[in-house]
Amino acid sequence: MANDVKIELVPIPTRILTDKDDIIDCVEHYTKGKIGENDVISVAESVVAITQGRAIRPEDLNISSLAKLCCRFIPDYGSLASPHGMQSLMDVEGKWRVAGALVAGFLGKLVGKNGLFYEWGGEQTALIDDVTGTMPPFDKHIVYGPKNPQDVVRRLKERLGCFGALIADVNDLKRSRVVGESEGLDGLAAANLLIDNPFGNASQKTPIVIIKNFKQYQLSR
Repeated sequence: MANDVKIELVPIPTRILTDKDDIIDCVEHYTKGKIGENDVISVAESVVAITQGRAIRPEDLNISSLAKLCCRFIPDYGSLASPHGMQSLMDVEGKWRVAGALVAGFLGKLVGKNGLFYEWGGEQTALIDDVTGTMPPFDKHIVYGPKNPQDVVRRLKERLGCFGALIADVNDLKRSRVVGESEGLDGLAAANLLIDNPFGNASQKTPIVIIKNFKQYQLSR
């Protein structure tokens, strides 16, 4: 039974990682001697993106009237609820696509269908982190979702020799989802284990979490 398998979440502290770092090298360095063949390595999606140079300062954005309008229809806790968050999405996904998806999302809710905005607005709609969404000094930046997450997790698994690797988007609102997962890994089960957000931003600096004994856990489910 899965309940008989001892699962342990081990947050791994690091220094501040930047676009000068290679995420594969950094994860290997900080987990050396701590990860085994039955474990899964999980990395916060914002930190993967930062090492890829996928962050922008709000003051570098040219805020449009459309972005100012559209952001008003996003709940206050969302990363797209600010004009610069919405503009950053429009810059990568297209302003009319985003605006159209917002309208579709509103109409969908009227007939009981939720999530159309995130389904039709483009990949980055659910991935962008607005300011304060990650660790300093990037808490003053907007951070996009990582590029080629499946390739990143494949290389992590190969380099570390562990059971699996994943990139996770987790927050303190009990939202946990996997952005990229290595082949054969039950990403949904791993995401559920991370629901209490063991990743640390701000002073914790623990963007890496090892899920110990996940292989046995997955096999026993």
